[in-house]
Amino acid sequence: MADPATLKITMGPVPYLWSGEKWRDFYYRIAETGHVDAVTLGEVVCSKRDHFTRPFLPQVVERLTAAGKSVALASLALVTLDRETLQTRRLAAGSTLVEANDLSALRLLAGKPHLVGPFVNVYNGATAKLLARRGATRICLGPELPAASIAAIIAGAPDIEYEIIAFGRLPLAISARCAHARAKGHTKDNCQFVCGDEPDGLDVDTLDGQPFLSVNGVQTMSRHCQVLLQDLPDLARMGVTHLRLSPQDCDMTEVAAIYAAVRDGHMDAGEGVTRLQSVYSAAPYSNGFLHGVAGMDWVAA
Repeated sequence: MADPATLKITMGPVPYLWSGEKWRDFYYRIAETGHVDAVTLGEVVCSKRDHFTRPFLPQVVERLTAAGKSVALASLALVTLDRETLQTRRLAAGSTLVEANDLSALRLLAGKPHLVGPFVNVYNGATAKLLARRGATRICLGPELPAASIAAIIAGAPDIEYEIIAFGRLPLAISARCAHARAKGHTKDNCQFVCGDEPDGLDVDTLDGQPFLSVNGVQTMSRHCQVLLQDLPDLARMGVTHLRLSPQDCDMTEVAAIYAAVRDGHMDAGEGVTRLQSVYSAAPYSNGFLHGVAGMDWVAA
């Protein structure tokens, strides 16, 4: 692939705790936009949040499917409890395409078509080949990979699809403990769902007041928002097939429209970045990981 116009746009799972109604309405709006080709949804970060969105999941899947979107359900990134194991088993046994985000889900999905999410470490073509032999049809590569590594992985296993997080705060780590709850004076078992107070993540500074990371429940995320608008031609040349937009608390239908306009050559990448800043200004932008420098850095075109 060399033409950016062939890149498809995926809307990823909402990583934050939103109310069930807000979550439902968000994906209803995504169903109405023609710029999004595929949607991956579900609770990835914390199983305690699942009951907020579970009542709305069937109707959201139905609405997205009726709109012609390819739909996948994401598994948890960290499975530690019996109920989480049962939840993963039920997900793998269902008829909807699943995105595996940890190794237990990969084992359950072996031999069945599935996706691989960014929480599964894929660092070389041999690993990608192995996953493809076991049923993976698309891999969303981890956000820390530089362009040279992405190109090498795809060259080593070119017969499946590859996805890159092209917009959003980046998932960096997941923990069995909840720093978000502790920051609010609670324990994980009695968290009172305080992560819902920050629908776009809780920004964290170092002890000397320097901007550092963002906390989202048990997840650590980048303080910066990754924006790869100016890199679409290079991603296409590498063989990337899908651009993942990770939902932030903003108008994501407009974000998708901007990415589609730049992809299709209707808007210059510089203008696209300026337009994005008017839609989402809660975090500084970065693209450093792709360019082999500090992830928080911005490398100009």
